[in-house]
Amino acid sequence: MFSLFSRPPISDTFNPNYFLMPSPQKKVAKKRPEKKITAKNTAAAKKTTAPKKNTATKKKSVTKKTATKKNRVTKKKALVKKRPSVSTPPAAPPAKPPRPVSKPGDRLTAATNSTAPAFVVRGASATALFTLTIYRGEGMCLLAMNWKTGTPPNNFVGFGIEYQEPGGAQFFPLSNRIAFPGASGAVNPAILSSKLSPIQKFRWVHFPFHAGIPGAFTYRVTPVFMDAAGALSYGDEQTAAIELEAETYPGKLNICFTRGFISSQAFIQHFGNNNSVAEILPATANAGFGFKPSYPNEEKALAWMGFEARAAILNVLDQAAADPTTKVRVAAYDFNDDEIVSRLQKLGGRLKIIIDDSSTHGPATSAESRNAALLKTSAGAANVQRQHMGQLQHNKMIVVQGQKVQFAIGGSCNFSWRGIYVQNNNTVVVQTAAAVQLFADAFDNLFKNPNNPTGFAQNASAAWNDLQLSGINGKVTFSPHNASNAMLQSLANDILSTKSSLFYSLAFLSTTPGPIHKAIKKITDTNNIFVYGLANTAVGDLSIQSPDGNPPTAFPAALLKQAPPPFGNEVTGGKGINMHHKFLVIDFNKPTARVYTGSYNFSSSADTRNGENLFCFADQRIATSYMIEAVTMFDHYEYRDAATKAKAAGKPLQLQKPPAPGSADKPWWDEDWKVPEKARDRQLFGS
Repeated sequence: MFSLFSRPPISDTFNPNYFLMPSPQKKVAKKRPEKKITAKNTAAAKKTTAPKKNTATKKKSVTKKTATKKNRVTKKKALVKKRPSVSTPPAAPPAKPPRPVSKPGDRLTAATNSTAPAFVVRGASATALFTLTIYRGEGMCLLAMNWKTGTPPNNFVGFGIEYQEPGGAQFFPLSNRIAFPGASGAVNPAILSSKLSPIQKFRWVHFPFHAGIPGAFTYRVTPVFMDAAGALSYGDEQTAAIELEAETYPGKLNICFTRGFISSQAFIQHFGNNNSVAEILPATANAGFGFKPSYPNEEKALAWMGFEARAAILNVLDQAAADPTTKVRVAAYDFNDDEIVSRLQKLGGRLKIIIDDSSTHGPATSAESRNAALLKTSAGAANVQRQHMGQLQHNKMIVVQGQKVQFAIGGSCNFSWRGIYVQNNNTVVVQTAAAVQLFADAFDNLFKNPNNPTGFAQNASAAWNDLQLSGINGKVTFSPHNASNAMLQSLANDILSTKSSLFYSLAFLSTTPGPIHKAIKKITDTNNIFVYGLANTAVGDLSIQSPDGNPPTAFPAALLKQAPPPFGNEVTGGKGINMHHKFLVIDFNKPTARVYTGSYNFSSSADTRNGENLFCFADQRIATSYMIEAVTMFDHYEYRDAATKAKAAGKPLQLQKPPAPGSADKPWWDEDWKVPEKARDRQLFGS
């Protein structure tokens, strides 16, 4: 069985969130070692402005004097006593770690895992004042911290986070765009190590610098303290290691995401402004026909934006072309990406394809019609069908069956420039013959029933079908359904059974009334259930702060002209949908966790009129991956939405120093205990 490799060897992979720029930087050397705060002297730390060592710490220090001179020097160089002044430039970064070596002609880094990777690991330090839990995503991870006892001392100013690559010998600090204010209150424009500009959050999503390296990434998280003079000191750290470059379930199933963050600080730093976008992406959907990027670093930019989903889609098609025994079936909605079309042309008569012809896809001038004409020439007119089922042929499906390869792709990602390079999307790849056959049967039933919802709904494809993936509780169904096998109400009923948490990313929730909207509203208003939600636009009654502490639904927004210092104005990626996912995650932190995902928009049209695919996975590992994707997007977009709307959008963003003795000011972490939504967030992820 061929193993699908899911990630490109990109040398510049980073967190799209506004704080983090994880290019490795050298640690700043100082002569004096850091002060340590441990679980043994927490009470003393809370009573003093600057943390002091207790007797136990001193004894530990005396013991360490027996170390060799070389070790003492090395330790001192790795520690920081005082933070440089605002005028001090950041240290020059060391040479970048070598990028993973890929085989000639193979643009993907091979995942080497033979078993499913751990999806949650925890730090084991008993002396650290906080806990560390790391959740595995696809090419990323979520680090969650929580204070072990009571609340932190007032002089706690955040976390320093570092990581070590698999097989590496050096820890690289995550960097922070936001710094402490200078003496005059001015913004510090330097991007500093989080050991100097600590992360003032209790969780963080990280995309490693080289996400494609097989093996375990090791994370080291350190609490940072500041005294009245502004000097920094550090407590005992937590460490944990987790594997990120890995197939979700090797040889069976892989979950892949697009990057979806063209509107980000990371994009403008590495790829430029709107002028650069014009060199990378076509201006309109129809302009995508035959479009060739002119950007000098085209492959680097496209690989970064398309992330795992692009790699998976192109790799599946390349493997299909390389095996002359394969037959390939494709159902497409938006269809204008030349990288995909050109690969399908190479298949000749081995290809059979359905292309939507609804609305703007129908005219002869559309990219869909022009690409259909190209494929009629290469595959034969009988193998190219145009249809819109009852309303839309909305599937995004690829089926490959051959002697050497067996793949089927479903999910939300259109085979288009916008779908792969601008939008947030997911792709589900199944790799066993039995699972692939379910997709082949669904395609055949679609092809036999063009624009005939009644005919398709009578087939077995319209029911839930077990994917027959050993060790994975997963099933798939295809729309349209009829009254007897409709899915929408049963999905709403499952939402209403939520016990712990609900995460959702539903592109068209604002225009989708019905049982799903009602169920989400009811759960959002329910006490003791944590809810994070995203839609592409504001969602009326779900855009208002809930009294129980759940935040409102977030939706995409770039910083554009209102970017507060120290951020730069971002690009938009053109007109159209940005957040295009369609998924629900129920109770990710429980054994009963489940995920619903696919092309299905959780609407009556998706249920009974459109051609769609919908997966259900009752699997905590998969649920955790989708949870992290939801959290990453929510943080990214919620911040931009708030910054755009705020009257003080131009107000500088800076780290908060400890409150002065005797003042009424609160420490930065006060809201994480007193604001219900933030307290729930900290407890859910960090416990």
